[in-house]
Amino acid sequence: MIRVALPTHLRTLARVDGEVRLEIAGTATLGSVLDALEERYPALRGTVRDQVTLRRRAFVRFFACEEDLSHEPHDTALPAPVLAGTEPLLIVGAMAGG
Repeated sequence: MIRVALPTHLRTLARVDGEVRLEIAGTATLGSVLDALEERYPALRGTVRDQVTLRRRAFVRFFACEEDLSHEPHDTALPAPVLAGTEPLLIVGAMAGG
């Protein structure tokens, strides 16, 4: 069971409270978790990543176990604590400005 923590605006779109829990068949990678998230919550398609290129949106970041996974390939295996369900994968809306 993979735990995914979404920012408030994405939780509102998905109509969920708190963390999302996803079952991933096979090896859980960053891409497979995003695939499962968009399949289970279709309202999130196109919000976290582009629907055509599957590239991460500019102001969205991925973190796990205090590591920034935002620039990792989609086939990157998630850290062991995330796979074990003891730590969540964080999807964070980045802030910009000055």
